[in-house]
Amino acid sequence: MSTYRDLAHRGSARSTLRTVGTRERRSHLTAPRVPTVGIDIGGTKVMAGVVDADGVILEKLRTETPDKSKSPKVVEDTICELVLDLSDRHDVHAVGIGAAGWVDADRNRVLFAPHLAWRNEPLREALEGRLDVPVLVDNDANTAAWAEWRFGAGQGEDNLVMITLGTGIGGAMLEGGQVKRGKFGVAGEFGHMQVVPGGHRCPCGNRGCWEQYSSGNALVREARELAAADSPVAYNILEKVQGQISDITGPLITELARDGDAMCVELLQDIGQWLGVGIANLAAALDPSCFVIGGGVSAADDLLIVPARDAFRRQLTGRGYRPEARIAKAQLGPEAGMVGAADLARLVARRFRRAKRRRVERHERYERYAQAIRNGRIPPLDTKADAPVDSGSTESSTTQGNP
Repeated sequence: MSTYRDLAHRGSARSTLRTVGTRERRSHLTAPRVPTVGIDIGGTKVMAGVVDADGVILEKLRTETPDKSKSPKVVEDTICELVLDLSDRHDVHAVGIGAAGWVDADRNRVLFAPHLAWRNEPLREALEGRLDVPVLVDNDANTAAWAEWRFGAGQGEDNLVMITLGTGIGGAMLEGGQVKRGKFGVAGEFGHMQVVPGGHRCPCGNRGCWEQYSSGNALVREARELAAADSPVAYNILEKVQGQISDITGPLITELARDGDAMCVELLQDIGQWLGVGIANLAAALDPSCFVIGGGVSAADDLLIVPARDAFRRQLTGRGYRPEARIAKAQLGPEAGMVGAADLARLVARRFRRAKRRRVERHERYERYAQAIRNGRIPPLDTKADAPVDSGSTESSTTQGNP
């Protein structure tokens, strides 16, 4: 008698198991061309967007990072609200999260986030349970680097290092089309390389970290120190902030530098020179073909990049006898982390598509089976025929027939 399982096997395209050798490496070239959502989470804002397979943002939403000590549950609620809002208008197949923190090698847990209350937080599992689609979690510098490699300044590069200059310095490495995350997932923390022994104290607890000399914090610190000392070179910026030193910010310094303010130009040159020193150290260790400079401070353009290139050439080990890596400004701006997270999520979107396809296939096989029963080609299961035989009557007849 045919059963549903028999019919399902006969109707299946694969009636025998196929031995799979080396599993095909997941690649953006084989990823499904479906829309995915990218989330960029920082200490002050959460940006979410639907991104297509060509890196085009179809829709973008932005909200402030919630307070209440920015607890994991509150931040997760915000993420889910943004994703569900976008899902009302788009067919979302996966969600990628770019988090400002350390993410483990399995891209499941946020080990530590300096601006959020995430401590060994199983973010991927928590969100997959609520969103019912595959979720990928990665460091925000990794997602930004991936976006620049796929769609921005790093296209065509086999070995790329990205430096993100913001409040501090973040970084990421790509080699052969893969993000290099290290054994424990926390590679790329270039900002905490020591460049000045016994130098400025860093929030990480050490002294002389690179980000204390080439970052948004370093830029603002130097400008405020000059203003607090009532230096004559700070007259223009003091007038701009009406004497309120705490109002001096990185964007203001960049604006004044573009207008020709000598002090602000000099400060950006200093930041750029330290940037070049750090890049030369990374070139000695990693030997990439390209450095991409992103983050908010990179908005200074050539005021920052030109002195960085000059210092890089002066500090490069073996200068004059080796090829020099290209130094380029990032092209995707503040959306890079979001775009990269969405594109990386596309690599796991196939899980959603396969599960959906399996559900459809099971439904179709059941419908074929039900239709076959209705047409009389397969008799329905006879529950009476399959009932167990009464053991007592069997024993009685056996006893009577045998001495």
